Amino acid sequence: MTDRLKSLPLPDDPNLAVWASALNDSGYWADIYDSGWLNVFATDELRLTFGDTGAGTVLPIGFHILSAEATRFRVSVIRSRYVLPEVRRAYFLEIGPYVLASTPGGRDELRRVVDPELADLVDQLESKDLPAVWLAPDASGTSGGLEVASVVTSIRIDDAHGNLAGVCNMLKPSAGMSQLAAATHTADLEHLERMRAVEHADRRPAAILMADLEASSPLARRLSTASYFAFVRRWVRAADQCVVDAGGIVGRHAGDGVVAFFLAETAGSESVAARSCVIAARALRDTLTEIAARAEIPSSDVSLRFGLHWGATLYIGRILTAGRSEVTAFGDEVNEAARIEACATGGRTLASKSLIERLNRADADALGIDTGHTTYTPLADLATATDKARRDAPSIAVCEV
Repeated sequence: MTDRLKSLPLPDDPNLAVWASALNDSGYWADIYDSGWLNVFATDELRLTFGDTGAGTVLPIGFHILSAEATRFRVSVIRSRYVLPEVRRAYFLEIGPYVLASTPGGRDELRRVVDPELADLVDQLESKDLPAVWLAPDASGTSGGLEVASVVTSIRIDDAHGNLAGVCNMLKPSAGMSQLAAATHTADLEHLERMRAVEHADRRPAAILMADLEASSPLARRLSTASYFAFVRRWVRAADQCVVDAGGIVGRHAGDGVVAFFLAETAGSESVAARSCVIAARALRDTLTEIAARAEIPSSDVSLRFGLHWGATLYIGRILTAGRSEVTAFGDEVNEAARIEACATGGRTLASKSLIERLNRADADALGIDTGHTTYTPLADLATATDKARRDAPSIAVCEV
C-alpha cells in the first residue's frame, strides 16, 4: 500500500470493525454501512481506485447510502451510468426497499435523509427484509480514465443476537476469477505499486534503459519458429524480472527489445535510480547468456546492446486500453536513449554522461565506476555512430559501463 495513504478508522461497532479489518487487510474492494445505512468504512483498495492518495477520502463516509452526498459521489466520481437521472432513480428503487425495511422511522425518516431529487420515490417503495446475501446494483464506473464494469455482492452483518449490525458491499471487476488470475498471476506486487505511481501522466526524472538483441533476424531464420518463440518468450520474461528486481518499471516491448524506467521518486534519489539502471543492464546481460545456454544457442550467436540515459524532463505515464496496460514516456531524452542504444553495437553498454554524473560516490563505488576519472565520447565521434545519431544527438557524451 502506498505510504501516502492512511487507512480510515475502523467502525465503532465491533461487529463491523472485524469485517472492515479483515477486508482491508486482504485487499478487497469493499465498503461498510451501519444499521442506519450510514457509510462507515471503505477499504484502502477501494479508495485508491477512486483516486484517494492522502489522509482524506472522496467517498461519502458518514453519509446515508441514499443521501445527496452519496448521489454527488456517484455522479462526480463513479460517473458512467450514474450521470443519468433515470439510472439514479432506478438504483434508488432497487435498493430502497431494503433500506426502508430497516429504517426505524419508516417512510418519514427515509424521506428526510434521502437526496431531495429522489424523495418523491419514497412512497413507491415496498419494504423488503434484508436477505443474508444478495446481488446489489452494479457499480460500474471509471478508473484510470476507462469505464470499469463491476459486480457488487451485499452481505448482511448481524450481531451476536441476530440483530442487524450493518451491511457490507463487496465489489469486484465483472471478469471472472479465472480471467483475473490469468491476467495477474505473474505480476509482481511491488512493480504494480510502482506502476501506480505513474497512473497519472506527469513529468518525472528517471533513468532510461533501452536494450535490443543484435543479429536476431539470422537467429530467427536458423531456428524453428516454435524454438525461436520459446527463446524470445523466456528472454522477455527474464528481462522484465531483471528490471523489476532492480526497482524499475517495465516499459513497452517492441519485438525482442526492452525499455525500462527507474524513477527518482520510487528509488528514493536520482543516484539510486541511476545505479539501479546500471544494475539492471548488467543483470540482463547475464540472464541472456543463461537463456541462450538453456536453448542450446551458442553464446556467440546472441548479443545485447544497451543505451542508458537520464531523463530530467520525461513525461511518463500509464496507458490503459481494452487490450493492454503499459508505461511509456515521451521527451527528447527518450529519443536520445534510442540513439545511444543503436550506437552500442558489438554487445556494448553505453551510458550517457548525464546518467553517470547522477551517481553519488557510494553508488558509483558500488558499481565499480570512477566518476572522477571517467572520460566520454560524443556519439558523433563513435566509429559505430548511426546516421540518426549523428543527425539527432551528435553531442550526447557517452562511456562504456
